[in-house]
Amino acid sequence: MSTPDPGPEPSASGDALTAAAITELVESVLAYDLPPIVVAGHPVLRRPAEEVRGRLDDELLGRLVATMRRVMHAAPGVGLAAPQIGIPLRIAVLEDRGVLDETVAAARSRTPLPFTAIIDPRYTAIGDPMDSFYEGCLSVPGYQAVVERHHAVEATWTRPDGTRTTEVFEGWPARIVQHETDHLDGRLYLDRAHLRSLSADREHARWVQPTVEEARRGLGF
Repeated sequence: MSTPDPGPEPSASGDALTAAAITELVESVLAYDLPPIVVAGHPVLRRPAEEVRGRLDDELLGRLVATMRRVMHAAPGVGLAAPQIGIPLRIAVLEDRGVLDETVAAARSRTPLPFTAIIDPRYTAIGDPMDSFYEGCLSVPGYQAVVERHHAVEATWTRPDGTRTTEVFEGWPARIVQHETDHLDGRLYLDRAHLRSLSADREHARWVQPTVEEARRGLGF
């Protein structure tokens, strides 16, 4: 089967795409059965994504969200932002079934997060508590690093049906919201990471603990 034409890329100057160009770009990405995930070094990951604000019709938006969910599951991951498949729009999908280890779940406040599609999201921190845990990213394969994030956030976004929604997230779900919203702002998790904690996947097994305290001692961060 021939490779689909990747279509127009976002303007290198950062100029906003027209509605027609956005539609063409999304259609070109959806021509793939599973669109590839772009990796660090691609400029789409380093520019703030554009607001959707109704610039995609309901049918195309629905297909995009469904495709993003399939890509997230196939990776596998617990979140995926549209820029990660080359689309510079403020859309992300989130879903986490949690972990079976009750000790890990309690230490990380890792509660299940049902599938959620967030469009044009914004969040604000709730209080001062911060949590530090290892994170990875589908666009930075092969590595993980410790990132300090707000324990709780209040997020506001638009659902695919057009409903504007506000919800409070705590613990690991709040971490996922912050990670994916960072993608929409042109940031990678490494921008916030303790770089001395950076671990290749083949080394990370030694630091797989409920908390990061052993990694702090071993790596000096």
